[in-house]
Amino acid sequence: MAKIRVTDQWWTAPTESDSGRLIIVTGRGAIEPWRSTGKFIYRIDITWRYESGPDGMPDVATSQLMEQMTDALNDGFRADPVAVVTGIYTGDGERNVVIYTRSLTIFQKKLNELLAPLPTLPLAIEAALDEQWEEYDEMRDKTEILDADED
Repeated sequence: MAKIRVTDQWWTAPTESDSGRLIIVTGRGAIEPWRSTGKFIYRIDITWRYESGPDGMPDVATSQLMEQMTDALNDGFRADPVAVVTGIYTGDGERNVVIYTRSLTIFQKKLNELLAPLPTLPLAIEAALDEQWEEYDEMRDKTEILDADED
């Protein structure tokens, strides 16, 4: 498989949780090369629950550690494109990172490698078959973002 070029084309939009609290959604654009392979069929949801203030957002120290995790994932998958981060939701006491991968086994090994330099994080990880990228499409629809490269 030819190496897919990872872009840093992102958008950010506000939405709200079921309880009405602010959620900041950050989504990756220009992902059509990933989708079109038909190989990135597994969706990984990484959830990090944190204590929040009244606004539902993490404190500064937690936010900085979350960014370190996100940077480690993005940098690692740029160097070895076994997966791609497509969305990040932060607010209402949790951060959810959505990733698509072609292999659960390879992803698990790569995730452990990428997060090894960080302290143990309070992560819950789930995997699901999502061949049509339904979560990604729903995120785009809810944030009403159009990427000219994918129309």
